[in-house]
Amino acid sequence: MRVCILGGGTAGWMTASALSKKLKNVIKSIVLVESEAIGTVGVGEATLPHIRLFNEALGIDESAFMKKTEATFKLGIEFCDWGRLGDKYIHPFGDFGQKIDGIDLYQHLLKLSRHGDYGVLDNYSFGISAAKNAKFQLPRSGKTSLQQAFGYAYQFDAGLYAKYLRQFSETHGVHRIEGKVVDTQINNDSGNVTSITLDDSQQIDADLFIDCSGFRGVLIEQVLKSGYQDWSNWLPCNRAVAVPCERQKHLPPYTRATARQAGWQWRIPLQHRTGNGHVYWNEFISDDEAAAVLLNNLDGPALGDPKQLFFKTGRRNHFWKNNVVAIGLSAGFLEPLESTSIHLIQEGITNLLELFPHENADPLDVSEYNTRMSLQFERVRDFLLLHYVATKRDDSEMWRYFTNMTLPDSLQQKIDMWLHRGYVQRYEFGAFLPPSWIAVMMGQNLLPKNYDPRVDNSNFDHVKQRSQAMRADIAGAVNNATTHADFLDIFGAASHTELRRAK
Repeated sequence: MRVCILGGGTAGWMTASALSKKLKNVIKSIVLVESEAIGTVGVGEATLPHIRLFNEALGIDESAFMKKTEATFKLGIEFCDWGRLGDKYIHPFGDFGQKIDGIDLYQHLLKLSRHGDYGVLDNYSFGISAAKNAKFQLPRSGKTSLQQAFGYAYQFDAGLYAKYLRQFSETHGVHRIEGKVVDTQINNDSGNVTSITLDDSQQIDADLFIDCSGFRGVLIEQVLKSGYQDWSNWLPCNRAVAVPCERQKHLPPYTRATARQAGWQWRIPLQHRTGNGHVYWNEFISDDEAAAVLLNNLDGPALGDPKQLFFKTGRRNHFWKNNVVAIGLSAGFLEPLESTSIHLIQEGITNLLELFPHENADPLDVSEYNTRMSLQFERVRDFLLLHYVATKRDDSEMWRYFTNMTLPDSLQQKIDMWLHRGYVQRYEFGAFLPPSWIAVMMGQNLLPKNYDPRVDNSNFDHVKQRSQAMRADIAGAVNNATTHADFLDIFGAASHTELRRAK
């Protein structure tokens, strides 16, 4: 089996590194074609905890990787002004508290809140409490199971990550070729791509092509005409402007997403700089106005001119068609509100590894791959849309648009079940587990009418005591935890002596 990957960047080099490591005895050769002249989007810098499993599977040393990519730890995402102006909450990686009498803690809290003894959901999450105090420790360092019940991800320089994985891939036999595709050869009988021709007339033959060419979709769309499902009616933001600024002396271990009049703004703290961007809907704000909003809300001086990006949310009709698999932006795009871009790349790679063809692509494998990836994209879409519709905001045209929206049936059913009895449907395929949905719905004041009736079987005073003990356990552990900047230094992940001086 000969494999050709078209396109580098995060998607291309993640794919190359995984295939060269995990299928080294299956794949005869891997060639990656990319052009320095074309470049990559390169603004995705925040991740989900799944990336740790990807790196671990490659045998990558965590501290060394973090130092090379200027990475910081990420305990969650802080959402500001989404439910109402002035509101804020953090979506963490992990559950809230521990079950009481076999029932999820949040169900008990729904009852406690009716008696004025609710507390704050945040107090039952070590990840949230640590994030608010700029503290960090590894889950295994917790002294109790409650202190260990959190996950973490990374905030890193995506360009440096791609460079890091390029070195890894080439060490494992991947051959990189510089060039642009000018022609494609197709087998008339099968419809498969047999080879591509580059601008230097070099021809590359392969049995399987992986399209990581970004929004252009050179093979999956321009050649094979997969088609695109446009989701702009649900996620209408269609542009972004991005700019880095000077890094913060105080390094928060979380990403921030602040709702704006016609979109939202991200802030991602790295060791050497802070990544910033403004995602917006150009029907309600001009490009110049969007850039001004971004530049007027930075934590430090900008380190360059704003970079303009254009996109259309949605996905390909077929992620795998004939002998071409689309991974990354060539497969589809969903705005980076919950840091899912790299996760969807990872899902594309993981499913390809599980369904990798023995010789030729089997229709059963192709169908299963497309089904899995369709569900992944659709469920991320629903989760992102939840942020926009679980709101009381009506202070601008964009927010009023969302109040009158007809939701996808899949999301409407999820919301209805939650409002009815505080129940969150579980998925086999999907990036976000029930605690994530609970964090957003409760964080944005979308509260159910009822709670699990089994809660009434629990002794009320016992529940109050247990909940108080949980809060005290977490508060004490956070108080004793190391600051984020200190931990980066101790862990061997700090890349600059000035970072250590600024802690």
